[in-house]
Amino acid sequence: MKDIAKRFEQNPLLSPKDLPASTDGLQITCLLNPGVFQYEGKTWLLVRVAERPEQKEGVISFPILTETGTEIIEIPTNDPELIATDARVINYKGVDYLTTLSHLRLLCSEDGINFYEPKGYPLLVGEGMLETFGIEDCRVALIDGKYYLTFTSVSDNGVGVGLRTTTDWKTFEKHGMILPAHNKDCAIFEEKINGLFYALHRPSSVDIGGNYIWIASSPDGLHWGNHKCIIKTRKGLWDSKRVGAGAAPIKTEKGWLSIYHGANENHQYCLGAFLMDLEDPSKVIAQTELPIMIPTEEYELSGFFGNVVFTNGHIVEPDGDTITIYYGASDEFVCGAKFSIKEICSLLKFSHV
Repeated sequence: MKDIAKRFEQNPLLSPKDLPASTDGLQITCLLNPGVFQYEGKTWLLVRVAERPEQKEGVISFPILTETGTEIIEIPTNDPELIATDARVINYKGVDYLTTLSHLRLLCSEDGINFYEPKGYPLLVGEGMLETFGIEDCRVALIDGKYYLTFTSVSDNGVGVGLRTTTDWKTFEKHGMILPAHNKDCAIFEEKINGLFYALHRPSSVDIGGNYIWIASSPDGLHWGNHKCIIKTRKGLWDSKRVGAGAAPIKTEKGWLSIYHGANENHQYCLGAFLMDLEDPSKVIAQTELPIMIPTEEYELSGFFGNVVFTNGHIVEPDGDTITIYYGASDEFVCGAKFSIKEICSLLKFSHV
């Protein structure tokens, strides 16, 4: 199956070897799923950087954050209470842990291809008891001159949505967890609708329901209500197991266009799109039946967790039609691809009422 992505010839744009680790004793295992924005005439990525100690034979070791700093936990691989069948998550004595600790790091580029780490900008790291396993997968929305950063906060308490805001990318206001566990994939619209903020998010249910996309509204961008489920998984299709929002939806003449990810039972992650009503985005009016992007390149098929393309950041180019999507490939590399809004819209099936 062929997709419609025009991948950058320079892919991968960023690999773990391209950045230094944040702390002595750790090494970068993965670069993932950047938030994307434009600032001071440059394209910026807020890259998720996942780190862990160098792995030794017979032991699984991983970092967590504590009140006094970073603590390294080591578990023998033959421990009968260890379940380590997933490269991303282990279970030990009934408690889940991430195998890596993630923070967010700023990189910028004049040409949108060659990125570097500028001086004078802080790392964004987990803080407090709700972020002891790190912060992940940031989405960036610019509203009335302020940047809203929604990200996944991870701890042994669960996975929820954190929020920080900034105007200069050097100082940040912290708003804590705005959507409690279990929730992630939160993308705020970059325009108020009838005076309200809107956001897509993804609560999860193991027993009843599933990993679906919901929408919520807010009077102030901090307190969210009027939750409604709008996109569900589809049995037998590429998004049969889970779905989640990408970056802030794009305003078009036909509606709010959202690029989203979906995964099937084989944990293959692809990208698709759906369209929401301009005046009432809780109404989905169209959705792609086939994915617009499928893992096909070697860097998308093989890596820390292969067969994955995943985005939560893009730039709409000045022509109003081209979208440059920056995406995580196989949970290890940062890549780029271009899409046409018109071409995506031509694949939408207007079957929703």
